[in-house]
Amino acid sequence: MPTTDSPQAAVAPAAVPPAGPVLASGESSRVVALPGLSLMVRSHDAPEGTKGLEPALFVHGLGGSSQNWSVLMERLADRVAGEALDLPGFGHSPPPDNSDYSVAGHARAVIRLLDAERRGPVHLFGNSMGGAVTVKVAAARPDLVRTLTLISPALPEVPPQRTALPTVLASVPGMPALYLRLTRDWTSEQRTAALLALCYGDPSLVPGPTREEAAREYQRRLDLPYFWDVMVRSTRGIVNAYTLGGQHALWRQAERVLAPTLLVYGGRDKLVSVKMARRAARTFRDARLLTIPDSGHVAMMEHPELVARAFRDLVFEVADRTIPAGDGRTTSATTGPTSDATGS
Repeated sequence: MPTTDSPQAAVAPAAVPPAGPVLASGESSRVVALPGLSLMVRSHDAPEGTKGLEPALFVHGLGGSSQNWSVLMERLADRVAGEALDLPGFGHSPPPDNSDYSVAGHARAVIRLLDAERRGPVHLFGNSMGGAVTVKVAAARPDLVRTLTLISPALPEVPPQRTALPTVLASVPGMPALYLRLTRDWTSEQRTAALLALCYGDPSLVPGPTREEAAREYQRRLDLPYFWDVMVRSTRGIVNAYTLGGQHALWRQAERVLAPTLLVYGGRDKLVSVKMARRAARTFRDARLLTIPDSGHVAMMEHPELVARAFRDLVFEVADRTIPAGDGRTTSATTGPTSDATGS
């Protein structure tokens, strides 16, 4: 894949602790071993009586994992054969041998997985950093992508909104160490609460058991010897991707995407401004837009029923093609096709 990102020096991969991933009902997991790379892949079983479903692949964002997609995969289990991977160094996937956490590096990992398993073309989903990753995949390998669904994609926004600045600062040398000193007395529950407040439009709606499970998973990740290295390097990878020019620029990559694209933005997103929605809808060749005013950064977890419905509409439209491609129509979360890019 063309890129100006420079991989970091190769280091020996660190082992993942023996505890396996937490699986939802109907899910299974497996490890896909590739040269210099090992990926944990989560799958959702198809309901009884369904067969021959089209494949889908879900790609999480910075600090996330395949578990972020469990609810949406369950909602779409009758429509697609869903799989979600843990990107290198995240979830239960160990770091890659070359320690490349650039956006292009993550995109190469996705492409290698799809090529190795010959699942393409797939319905490709991406959230946040995973959105930038899947844009690169769709631009470089259109043969692998049937449709593209982007939820709060991390496309360049300069300057970023103020609530996103702490995340950007994580790429600055010395800042992660300062953050650790300032929060050394925090419990995993406090760290989880801060993360939910950053990612959700209304974190009070997250039920207690889900919070407890998230806190346990957060603590497991904190105990990994490579956790902060992966987070910092991946954050720097996003910042570096924002600065690339020419054909490598992410917005230029978005212009090259041929796949029908669903864009989902949250009105309360503290990391990716909803103001970027209109630019994205103009940039992608064959786009439709869903904005959810009450949603934050992870609409697939906050409003899975709305995202699932919009995706089903996309698939129906692509199959039928009664509406010309590239007409820039937008979709409301409550009223269907409309000229107003808002929902409720």
